Amino acid sequence: MEESYKTSKSAWFKGQPKALALYSSIVAFLAYASIFAYRKPFTVGSYEDIHLGDFSYQTVLIISQVVGYMLSKFYGIRFIAALRRRGRWKTVAVLIGISWFCLLLFAITPPWFGIVCFLVNGFMLGFLWGIIFSYVEGRRSTDFTGSVMAVSFIFAGGFTRSVAKWLMMKFGITEMWMPFFTGAIFALPLAIFLYLLEKIPAPDEADEAERTKRIPMAQQDRRVMMQSFGTGVFLVTLTYVFLTIMRDIRDNYMANMWRELGYGSNYGIFTQTETITSVIVLLMMASLVLIRKNIIAFRVVHLAIFIGFLMAGLSSFFFVLGQMDGAIWMQLTGLGLYMAYIPFNSIFFERMIASFRIAANVGFLIYITDAFGYLGSVIVMIVKETIRMEINWSSFFAWGVIGFSIIGLLGIFSSLQWFNKKYKSMNLP
Repeated sequence: MEESYKTSKSAWFKGQPKALALYSSIVAFLAYASIFAYRKPFTVGSYEDIHLGDFSYQTVLIISQVVGYMLSKFYGIRFIAALRRRGRWKTVAVLIGISWFCLLLFAITPPWFGIVCFLVNGFMLGFLWGIIFSYVEGRRSTDFTGSVMAVSFIFAGGFTRSVAKWLMMKFGITEMWMPFFTGAIFALPLAIFLYLLEKIPAPDEADEAERTKRIPMAQQDRRVMMQSFGTGVFLVTLTYVFLTIMRDIRDNYMANMWRELGYGSNYGIFTQTETITSVIVLLMMASLVLIRKNIIAFRVVHLAIFIGFLMAGLSSFFFVLGQMDGAIWMQLTGLGLYMAYIPFNSIFFERMIASFRIAANVGFLIYITDAFGYLGSVIVMIVKETIRMEINWSSFFAWGVIGFSIIGLLGIFSSLQWFNKKYKSMNLP
């Protein structure tokens, strides 16, 4: 079945690897950017007139969605690892349809039911990164294509919020209906991009020779891999947990922080800053495609993550001291966090599998780190609400980044040391 699937679609780009890489990058970028329209725009609303007991309604919705997202990551460790190529578009269509229907229910049901709506919405959307990435992994061009796709959630996070804010300011769409109508704008484009994704052929023999063949992983495959690489995966996951916490706080409460910094009425600020970050991160990460030797690229990825933590921590330190403008701080902190975050969602595990010649797929490893990353994010948000912290989000975020950047620097350095020793012990060419 898989072989016939591969053969049936190879004619589109036969003998044109560069055209295929460019096509795959653009389509994957636009597809996942469109998916963000069903996930993040609701955070633009402040929902200040609605409270569930003493809890902020906005925070309750964010926690509900992140819990759903986290649960999908834990389930996705098995589901995405065993994913087969045929029929993926149907899975995506069903997941998006349910998540969008939840946004409709959110608009027409009592506020308390919004908890259920965003729990289910988050659960459905949590599988989509792994499915979309499965179209582009295991290729000589995956560093470039994966980087383009990964920066989509930097750009899309800002762009879809700008669209949501625009709907509210220009057309008077209420906070309750804004998430549904934002999704409506992106429904047709997403359907088109999903059709185009299906036209991407499977990796060819040259791809498999350089990056290893990617296979659906049964339970025994997953167990064997973790027995050999469990320590390294643990170190990476621990680092990623702290990174996800701060990246997720920035992503979920970005609108709040911009309001505190005096940019509340500027609905274009999200797109402006996140586009700059997207372009810079894309150029840096995509340049790794020029490094053909996998283990060298794997080490360089560790270095990029280290520099990202360092940039985020130092910029926050100077902001706290009052020696950096708030807008510049948001830009630099976002750039640093995404320099560290993007590789884990595209290049890190791609090059790890290729370096150690592992019979596996990227989705399995991404969903392990994501599951625990979002668990950490949920714990922080619940603790914040439980102990009734009335905080200034920009100050809280800045201090958090300083602390977690130190932990992240130690974690990624330890990861590099462990994988270097593992590589030498295996006597790989």
